[in-house]
Amino acid sequence: MAAVWQQVLAVDARYNAYRTPTFPQFRTQYIRRRSQLLRENAKCGFEPGLRRQYLRLRSQLLALRYGPLSEQSSFRASSVRSSRTTLDRMEDFEEDPRAQGARGHRRSVSRGSYQLQAQMNRAVYDERPPGSLVPTSVAEASRAMAGDTTLGENYAFAGMHHIFDQHVDSAVPRLQFANDDKHLLACCSLDGTLSIMTLSPPPPSVKVSLKGHGGPVTDFAWSLSNDIIVSTSLDGTLRIWNTEDGRCIREVRDPESSELLCCTFQPMNNNLTVVGNSKHHLQVVNISTGKKVKGGSSKLTGRVLSLSFDAPGRILWAGDDRGSIFSFLFDMATGKLTKAKRLVVSEGSSICSISARSWISREARDPSLLVNACVNKLLLYRVVDNEGTLQLKRSFPIQHGSQHVHSIFCPLMSFRQGACVVTGSEDGCVYFFDVERNTKAIVNKLQGHGGPVLDVSFNCDESLLASADSTGMVIIWRREQKVVLEI
Repeated sequence: MAAVWQQVLAVDARYNAYRTPTFPQFRTQYIRRRSQLLRENAKCGFEPGLRRQYLRLRSQLLALRYGPLSEQSSFRASSVRSSRTTLDRMEDFEEDPRAQGARGHRRSVSRGSYQLQAQMNRAVYDERPPGSLVPTSVAEASRAMAGDTTLGENYAFAGMHHIFDQHVDSAVPRLQFANDDKHLLACCSLDGTLSIMTLSPPPPSVKVSLKGHGGPVTDFAWSLSNDIIVSTSLDGTLRIWNTEDGRCIREVRDPESSELLCCTFQPMNNNLTVVGNSKHHLQVVNISTGKKVKGGSSKLTGRVLSLSFDAPGRILWAGDDRGSIFSFLFDMATGKLTKAKRLVVSEGSSICSISARSWISREARDPSLLVNACVNKLLLYRVVDNEGTLQLKRSFPIQHGSQHVHSIFCPLMSFRQGACVVTGSEDGCVYFFDVERNTKAIVNKLQGHGGPVLDVSFNCDESLLASADSTGMVIIWRREQKVVLEI
């Protein structure tokens, strides 16, 4: 159960939008101060029963002052149409014989295939529980790298390190820490801008604002070296930005004049970016020239909402608003996309987020895919072959019926016993789940947002977690440090 002080803060945050509607800076200062005071009072050791009574009274007083909250009932009203849900059905694509032959040739020469990797892992670690995803209890080296802490101790995030509110009253759909960086963070907003923020040296501040899009910004991605950001917008443009001075290096217009909804870099070649649009098309773009790559396009069944490559950059998964996830084989030499598999998660439900994770540790198991699909569940799939075929591993209950909610794997996931994933939720909370637990999988729950939490991101060493919501608030959470007493 979450600490009572966090529950009190969550109630205050939900009502925060009603306070001084013409003075948003006050609302931010108020919630910061409330967080500080509640954390300090929590250390005083008050009787838990009195704290719960205070929570009830405060909820009643705020309801009398501002009126009852109605969004929770609307979230719960979102139900899963089980009769139309097919969580584990994959489809092959019937193509011409030349395409099928090409796929077969690739499979025969792929020495690093997912099937071979999975078979080798299972042969070496037969003593593990069936379907285990994470290092075992005897993985001493990995436990040492993780600091020898339990999963609950490692993800004991609670205190608010900082709150950014430069995008207040406009949703922040995406945020992400820079690659291998502890203190550099970026986010995009439906107000048409992006922000690059730095957390060190203190105090945290907005380093630069990226302005130029003529419509809401839907997605962005850091280059591997963090010197470039690409962004997509409903204005139909892909923009390439210099992260040092905020200058727009290039603007690439969609040839169909359609809304651009998502983007991602090709991990092995950052000259190439994959973009998804509202007319169901997927396109590989060379950002150095601003031109489309020949053969690097395909069509999905709906609006392309989410993209993710595997670590080697050979498989691309794309999700649409009709409930399908497609896998594509990516030709590293030419940038050509070949459609391979289709998974129908739930017909008519948007695939809002896809995160791929490769298991590079010798103690780790099969590659996996984490999916948010508007079915009030967070879904974890296993990648079972080198064409991106998915098999449902397990699911976790969250409130997610309509908003574009995202989730992530934890950066140090493969180096400790147990493994954690983090997701936003429409109930305004951030959830940590242990994918290895069969029961009581929630490791931690953070409360403090005043609206649906749309995205989450860790810095490289997991000391900070950032979360963004539909009201435009970005919260930086600090991990509680393990105190060692010397005698």
